[in-house]
Amino acid sequence: MTRRRRRSSPFRIFILVVLVGALVYVNQVIVPATPPPFIPTPTPTRSPESYVTDAENLLNEGKFSQAIQAYEEAIQADPANPSIFITLARLNIYNGNYEEAATNAENALLLNSNNSMAHALRGWALGFMGDYLQAQSAIDNAIEQDPNNAAAYAYRAEILVLQDESGTGTLGSLDNAIEASRKAIELDPNLLETHRARGVVLEATGNYTEAAQEFERAIALNDNISDLHLALGRNYRFLQQYDKAVEEFTRANTLNPTDSLPDTYISRTYATIGEYATAIIFAQNAVKDDPTDPYLWGNLGQMLYKNLEYNDAKTALKLSVRGGTTPDGEEVEGLPLDYGRVAEYYYTYGLGLAKLGECGEALQMAQLIQEGVPNDETAAYNAQEMINICAEFAGSPPTATPPVEDETQGEEIQPSPEAEN
Repeated sequence: MTRRRRRSSPFRIFILVVLVGALVYVNQVIVPATPPPFIPTPTPTRSPESYVTDAENLLNEGKFSQAIQAYEEAIQADPANPSIFITLARLNIYNGNYEEAATNAENALLLNSNNSMAHALRGWALGFMGDYLQAQSAIDNAIEQDPNNAAAYAYRAEILVLQDESGTGTLGSLDNAIEASRKAIELDPNLLETHRARGVVLEATGNYTEAAQEFERAIALNDNISDLHLALGRNYRFLQQYDKAVEEFTRANTLNPTDSLPDTYISRTYATIGEYATAIIFAQNAVKDDPTDPYLWGNLGQMLYKNLEYNDAKTALKLSVRGGTTPDGEEVEGLPLDYGRVAEYYYTYGLGLAKLGECGEALQMAQLIQEGVPNDETAAYNAQEMINICAEFAGSPPTATPPVEDETQGEEIQPSPEAEN
C-alpha cells in the first residue's frame, strides 16, 4: 500500500538552477537599465558653447535671423553669460531690431554693470530709437569704463548724425560727429564699426566718394550685413553710378529679403534714369514687404504718376496721405502733411487728381499745401499747378504761369558738403 518515491533527475535540477540564475540577472541588471514604459527617454543636454558655435557658423553664412535664434537658445542654456547678450544686441541692431538690442544690452549690464561694450551698444540702439539724450549718456558711461573703446566713439558719431538729421541736434553736432569718427579710426583702424561710422559722417557731409570708400572697407571686413550694402548703394547713387548702386541694393535684399528698403531704393534708382515701369515693379515689391507703411504707398504712387498711370497713382497716393484699407484688407494710417518727402506725396496726389479732373479735392490739396508747407518752393509751385490745371478744366484762364514740374520728385535731398570732415 506504500507509494514508490521518484528519484530526482540531475538534468531537471540543472534546468531549474539556470532559470533561477536568469531571473536574478534580469532583476539585477536588465530591469534597472530599462526605462519605464510611456516615459520619454532623456536626451543629453547641449552645452551653451555648441549653440554659440552654431550661431557663429550661421553668421558667417550671412543668415542673421537664424544666428539670432541660435544666440537666443545659447542664452537659455547659459543666462549668466553677458558676452552672449552683447553679441545678440549687436546682431539685433544690424537686423533693425533696436528695442530687442537695447533689452539685450541692459540684460548684459544686469550681469556686469561695468561692461563698456554693453553700455555702448545700449547707446547705439537708443540712438536709432530716437532717444538721443539717453543714448549719449550710455556712450559716456561706455567711454568712462573704457576710454579706448573705439566702437563707443563710432556709435557716438552715428548718434550725432542721426540727431542732426532729425533736426534736434545742436549747432556743433556734425563737427562733434566728425571728431568722434576720427577718434574711432585712430583707436582701431581695423574695426568694422569705425569704418561704418566714418562712412556715415562722410555721407552726412556730402563727401560721397570718401563715404563709399569707407563702406567698401567695412564690407571687406564683413560682407553679410545688409545695412552696409544699403549705405554703399546710396553713395553710389549720389555719385550717379547707378548700376553699382542697384547691385548693392540687390545684395542687401538678398541678405534681408523682408526689408522694404532695398526694393524702395532700387525703385527710386530706376526712376532717376527714367525707367518708370521697372521702378513700379520694385515699388510694388516694397509694398508687399510692408503693406501698412504709408511711405511705401507714397513711393509707389510717385512711380505710377511718373509713368502717367494717374488712376492707379491716385489710389496709392490716397492711401499714403489719407490712409484707408488696402485691396488685401490691410489698414494704412495716412501721413500728416510735413516738409520733405511727405510734401512730395501730397502734391503728387493733388496733381494726379487735377489731371483726372477731380478738381474739388485737388483744390483742397492745393490750399492745404500752401498753408501747411509755405516755405517749400517746389510744393508751392505744384500747388499752383493744380489750380492752373483745374482752371483749364473750368474754361477760365490760369491765375499764374504753370511752373515746370519738379524733376527731382522722389529723390533724397543731398546735404551740403562740409569743408572739414
